Amino acid sequence: MNRKEFIKNSLYGSAAFGLALNNYSCNSFNERKITILHTNDVHSHIEPFSKDHSEYPNQGGFERRSTIINKIRKENPNTLLLDAGDIFQGTPYFNFYGGEIEFKLMSMLKYDAVTIGNHDFDNGINGLDKQLPNAKFDIISSNYDFTNTVLDSKISNYKTYNKSGVKIGVFGLGIELEGLVSKELYKETKYLDPVDVANDTAKKLKEAENCDLIICLSHLGYKYEKFPKRISDLNLARETKDIDLIIGGHTHTFMSEPKIAYNKANKKVIINQAGCFGLYLGRIDFLFDGSNNKTFNSSLFMI
Repeated sequence: MNRKEFIKNSLYGSAAFGLALNNYSCNSFNERKITILHTNDVHSHIEPFSKDHSEYPNQGGFERRSTIINKIRKENPNTLLLDAGDIFQGTPYFNFYGGEIEFKLMSMLKYDAVTIGNHDFDNGINGLDKQLPNAKFDIISSNYDFTNTVLDSKISNYKTYNKSGVKIGVFGLGIELEGLVSKELYKETKYLDPVDVANDTAKKLKEAENCDLIICLSHLGYKYEKFPKRISDLNLARETKDIDLIIGGHTHTFMSEPKIAYNKANKKVIINQAGCFGLYLGRIDFLFDGSNNKTFNSSLFMI
């Protein structure tokens, strides 16, 4: 496949691993590298854009993404593949198949977990429920309360994963549906305050689940210039504790390098987002020493 690494070592260059988030020692033993791969806002783009497309000629597509993901997994089996929502809507594949193709292909690519975006309700909550059997991955939403809906007890609040002794907790946050999605589509789904939910969930993952790395899959949007107080990934990072990495969606933000924000405890939170339409694959590598202290490095791949 025609593949190139678009941006490598983008945050701090080759020295990134030397900048510790938590007192990393270069002489530590039992080092383990955890690779986080992520997409967002793919919007049913199954095939590459046409070769004569004005903006994205011959870019994207599930097949090319699969090639890159498989290569990275061979290099590092300790890899998680995640998506931050808006899997559905955007091409005739969704109009005709209602999300079946998207979920089946993501299952073939062995996604580990995804969260729910507003466009994932475009066939209604019943349409989303209909496609759940095609999803061989975890669907996580922490601040949508699905009580009294067909999704009640079918969506996880969070999940944990163990990679070579490193325990990773993942939870998901969705955007306010009112005003974006017709009430008849999401029915009795209740929106819970994302900051409160994030603090509670991240604390549980850290203290009760003993997670070494806590990831939020966010479909809140990176930031809003005209509405700076609106909840966004940047504001979420600043108003919470215990989150290490926010993988974002909704605003289709292309980030050539992650943003570092500081949380309420004045600790670093990494924020990243990989544009839209499956054009890019984001990558964050965490290196853990024998005491589970961690550093990170980032890359971005053009599909």
